[in-house]
Amino acid sequence: MIDVLVVDDDFRVAQVHAGFVAALRGFTVAGLAHTAERARSMAADLEPALVLLDVYLPDESGLSLLPELDADVIMATAAADPGVVREALRHGALHYLIKPFTAAALNERLTAYARYREALSVENDLSQAALDGAVRALYAPLHGQPPAPKGQSPVTTRLVSDALRRADEPRSAAEIADQVGISRATAQRYLAALAQAGRVVVTLRYGATGRPEHQYAWSPR
Repeated sequence: MIDVLVVDDDFRVAQVHAGFVAALRGFTVAGLAHTAERARSMAADLEPALVLLDVYLPDESGLSLLPELDADVIMATAAADPGVVREALRHGALHYLIKPFTAAALNERLTAYARYREALSVENDLSQAALDGAVRALYAPLHGQPPAPKGQSPVTTRLVSDALRRADEPRSAAEIADQVGISRATAQRYLAALAQAGRVVVTLRYGATGRPEHQYAWSPR
């Protein structure tokens, strides 16, 4: 579970945003704070992984609090001035949401953030391809998910797509099948459909027997 601290000066808005977070699988609300002082204290005590941070707090700007937080931060604020946005991003905010926003808009960022964390959860050093994949995972919008071809399951399409997005190198149909929990033949059908849609790049790998094996990698486009 990813613990989230919601920081907003408006009690009702904070409750709404907390409801958005709690409704998304894999996330839990660590607490709500309505002032910078309270947010600073709760962040130190609760050690959340992520903070939803407003700029307009009654005792000080959220921008002054941002560099102090030992957590990832998504700005959730009505502040839309370009200078404020630049400052927030310069001081480490991963995303910036302008209020009011929908649950879908927040869910999109949170889901991308979860993928980003998963991509960076490996114990070994990252390859450049894996690092690039983690960054793409953070900023790739969910509405970029390829539609499922006729006769194929959208859920399986997403599972196969996500497995390739997270991979640090090309994968075979057998490897994807094992990871997702489907048959190799099913994986091949979904991978072929994704390749036809231009979302997957197909290459050949020659093994010891000389028989080539198809390898699949997520297209960076």
